This record gives sequence, C-alpha cells and structure tokens, in this order.
Amino acid sequence: MDDSVEAAGGLTVRGAGQVEGADRTREQLVADGVPGLLAQKDPTLWGEDAEAESKIRLGWVDTYQRSRELVPALAALREELADLDHVVLAGMGGSSLAPEVIALTLGLPLTVLDTTDPHQVRTALADRLERTVVVVASKSGSTVETDSHRRAYQQAFADAGLPAAEIGRHFVVVTDPGSPLEATAREMGAHVILADPEVGGRYSALTAFGLVPSALAGADVAELLDQAEELGRTIAADADNPALALGAALGAAALAGRDKVALVDDGTGITGLGDWAEQLIAESTGKLSRGILPVVVETPTSPGATGDDVLTVTTGGALPPATFPGGGVAPHVAVNGPLGAQFLAWEVATALAGRVLGINPFDQPNVTESKDNTKAILTGGAPDETPAFTEGAVEVYAANLGSPASLAEALTALLAAAGSDGYVAVMAYLDRFGDADAARVRPELARASGRPVTFGWGPRFLHSTGQYHKGGPQVGAYLQITGAVVNDLDVPGQPYTFGQLQAAQAAGDRQALAGRGRPLLRLHLTDRAAGVTQLLEAARQLGA
Repeated sequence: MDDSVEAAGGLTVRGAGQVEGADRTREQLVADGVPGLLAQKDPTLWGEDAEAESKIRLGWVDTYQRSRELVPALAALREELADLDHVVLAGMGGSSLAPEVIALTLGLPLTVLDTTDPHQVRTALADRLERTVVVVASKSGSTVETDSHRRAYQQAFADAGLPAAEIGRHFVVVTDPGSPLEATAREMGAHVILADPEVGGRYSALTAFGLVPSALAGADVAELLDQAEELGRTIAADADNPALALGAALGAAALAGRDKVALVDDGTGITGLGDWAEQLIAESTGKLSRGILPVVVETPTSPGATGDDVLTVTTGGALPPATFPGGGVAPHVAVNGPLGAQFLAWEVATALAGRVLGINPFDQPNVTESKDNTKAILTGGAPDETPAFTEGAVEVYAANLGSPASLAEALTALLAAAGSDGYVAVMAYLDRFGDADAARVRPELARASGRPVTFGWGPRFLHSTGQYHKGGPQVGAYLQITGAVVNDLDVPGQPYTFGQLQAAQAAGDRQALAGRGRPLLRLHLTDRAAGVTQLLEAARQLGA
C-alpha cells in the first residue's frame, strides 16, 4: 500500500502514512481489530471508564442509514413552508456548525443564530420576519442561548400581530425525544422533528440536527447521505480505509508532539469545514490534561498553518498537498472528497484518535463549569472588576500577566506567556457579523508570536474549544474581548437581557480560566469599532 495516498469510498487522504508514528499506530489499531469493532459499534474500544457513555453515543457510525427516513418528511415540510423562505437556525455547537458548513459549501441562504450578543440578535429579528421559519435545535432541550432565541422570536412574531396558532407554524423544533423542548414545542404548535438520541451533538452532522435546517435552506440531503454511505462501506476495512489513515495520523502526531492540528480550507469546493471539525476534535479529545488542539487557519499561506508542534491538514474537493494556491508550505495531510464523506471520515478519525490518546471521545466533563458560573452570576451578580488602565477605547484587565502599562505591553506579555509549547486563544464576545474585523487579530498574533493562535466567537466557542481550554493541556494564554452594549434586548420571560447573559457568560468563563492560574487578558471595548481598530493596530505593531 502506498502510504502517501489512500483512496476509497469517495474520499482521498494524502500524506497520512508519512506522519511520524502513523504506520505503527495504524498497525496496532488493525492488530486490535479496531476498524471492524468500530463498525460494529463496540463500546469497549475506549476502556472501561468510557464504556457506559459509549454504549449510548455510537449511533453516528451508521446514522446515515436511519436518517434516510427523514428525507421524504423534509421534502414535504419544505413544500408546506414554501412561503417562509428565510431560514434561521437557532442552535449552538453541534446543533449549528454542520448546517452552516453545508450552506456555505452549497451556496445556500441560512441565517445561523448562535450568539447572545444583543446587536446580532436584533439584526436577525429585523430581517424578513414575516417570511421567517426558525429552526430551534437543542439536543438537551435546555440550552440557554437557544431557549433565549426561541423566546425572542416568539415575542417578535406576537408583536407583529401573528395569532398564536400562526406563530407555531413559524417554528421547527429539533430535539431529543422527551426533552423539555419537545414539550414546549408541542404546546406552541410547532413542527417537531425528533433526533437520534444515540448520537452526541458534535457527531450529529448527518442526523436531524444537520439535515433539517439544511433541507429547509434547499440542500439535497439525500446526496449527503449517499456520500457518507459510500465511505461507510470502508470503515471496517484494514486496508483502503482513508478514515483509519486520518485517525492514525492524528493520534500518532499528538503522541509524537504535534498535538495541534491546523485546519485549512484548500479553496477547492468545501467552505468552513474547519469550524465544524474544531468542535469535534477539541471537545472530543481535550480532557485529562491532554488532547489535540484544532487551529482553524484562514488560508494555506496564513500565519499559524505550520509549526514544529503542528500537524497541518487541508480539506477540500481535490487539491493535493503540494499544489495549493499561492505557493505556501505543503501540508502534512490533505483530505479530499465530498462533504458527506468528510463528515463521517472526521468523526471516525476523531474517535480513533481518542483511543490512541487513551481518552473518552464522547464526554465533555468540563463544559458545564462555565455554564454553572454563568448561572451563579446571573443570580448573584458578577464580582467587581477594575481595569488596570484604559487606553483609547480599550479597558485592559490582566490576570497572571504582571503589570503591563500599555495595550502593546499587555499583548506582548500574553504572547510570551504561551511559551514554546503553548497556544494563544482569542475569545471574542462580540457580534460576529457586525464586529467581524475582530477575527483579523488571529493571524496578526500568530505572526507576532510564532505560536498557534485560535479564534472563537463567544459564547459559541464554549460549546467547542471551551472544553479543551479547561480539560486539555494547561499551556494556553487567553485573550477575551468584550464590548459595550448600546442597544440591549430583553430575553422575554427571563429576569435578564441578552447583554446581561452575554456578560455573565464571559465573566463565568474568566472565572474558570483564572481559577486555573492561566494568563488571561481581557480587553473591554467601550466603542466596538474604535476598539477593534485599536487592537488590530497594536497587534500589527507587535509583528512588524
């Protein structure tokens, strides 16, 4: 077998066999019978401690078969709601990331609402309300962000004069059987589609969570299932198994010291897959003080795509490792093929990497910490915090970073705190569309530091890399960006506003990180636009 190219089931993985230790790791997985046992959904593959969880979380292995039952029902629902052509997806993490990738890749209109920023929520509420259908997606049925979105849209429809029966028609609810959201949805008269209860959120791309909003937006979801099924026929094989090759490479690289994986769109047909894979990898592997840190990089030539402790992986339609646009440095691994196959391959690979690392890839033991902190702050109030100094439109708060006297000094101290084996995480509690320029700080800090730098929109990242931040190797340095709220919005039926919820989520996460003694820099933008401009200029100066 040529260890540089492995193609089967519509997917091609190049370079995986050349990753240090990957051949040995793969040989051991095969010797242990892992590919076949995974295809049989054997819950013992991740050890005794993980067995109980695994028993109820392996439905994703063949969910593409059961999801076929949804296809005619979704076609009928789309026809019934043909007059509601503005599809809004209210969901977090695994409930929103896959549909967003599908819509971006296929060029379909889908508004993804995965924020508590009041400005972003207001913008969504004001957009074509009379033609809007809201897909409310929550596996547990108790996700605070999604519940808040549902309440806001119900109020907006009522304020627009819609009778209660008509309001229900504007909602499609996707949740697990028996969740509190199912009961609420039936009371509302909403359309209810129950999801596969044996698939965890981050593995749910090919379940109702991924397919319902995608179908309503116009995707041919049967084609996605066809693509996954074609790859599914290969996952039990010892040879000609690209998902096995990818999983062995991810696990072996991490054990050999390449425990960060740069995820790069290669520009040939798939858009945004890294954001979905980021949650899958970070939340599945970042625990017990070990794991694989996914770093979503804008282009193959952007800063942070390579490094001594980085495994570089491009994803797309057909581009091999050495020929991506703009010259650049060739990645270690290229994963090429259609989106349905990509979803299943990355799920298989992540589960296999979990076995190699000796962790349970199906739990998320640290995710609730920031949630609990948020609840406590909403009930009892946030602790008083005083900025170390204010510079222009930026209030600077520093923890475990000494006593910086300027924004440039604070950023310099933060980057230095990452050390030679750490990473920097930028966490922006802002409007990811209205304040989109904030994301440009990631490549600037990567250029200045020479270290992997991640970027996440809050609170979205709490359902993703937030697990890795607390449960993974404690080598992170954290930049939290918050912004002034100039037009807040009530959460109907709750004693707090969206702005207060957003602030509590940011404060709760600060508590979780500072409590671990990690370097934490908070920049509060008293004027968002001016503050973002100021931050970007300071970051550019560091890399000059």
